[in-house]
Amino acid sequence: MSQTVNDFPVVPDLHWCASLQTGDARMDQTHEEFVDLLARLRALHGSDGQHGADPLPLFRQLVAHTIEHFEQEDRWMVATGFSADNCHSLQHKSILDTLQAVETHYLQGDSTIIGRMADALAEWFPQHAQSMDAGLALHLKSLAFDTRTESMPDPERVRPASMSGCGSVSCS
Repeated sequence: MSQTVNDFPVVPDLHWCASLQTGDARMDQTHEEFVDLLARLRALHGSDGQHGADPLPLFRQLVAHTIEHFEQEDRWMVATGFSADNCHSLQHKSILDTLQAVETHYLQGDSTIIGRMADALAEWFPQHAQSMDAGLALHLKSLAFDTRTESMPDPERVRPASMSGCGSVSCS
């Protein structure tokens, strides 16, 4: 039986580890920063689900990082042949829309919503990193796309908007 706090399941702590690595150094660095920010945000909440310090400034920092993080990956996908509305990018958009709604609800008095969102992100992120992002990293590597310079030796190998999948190894 899983543990609950205030009728919500307790999500285990998320720490940067080898299983979250995609094999792309820049992507992994961005992911490690995300995991660190998320851990710091979750640490503001006690085991009773309540928080001491106002989580909004750190939440906004996490949101700003996440916007940059997702824009980076979306640029890479478009540059390497994914359609702009592929399911990986659509998942990014869905997460960002939810993050914006969370801030609105928090400002309207829902004092626990940021903690619940942080828990949801900690539960969501490993699967996303291990499937969609790992698949994207393999795709980038197959084209010799350099994520530091955002360039590749032979751009002619890419057919613009030819891929509509999520970037994971299980779809195209």
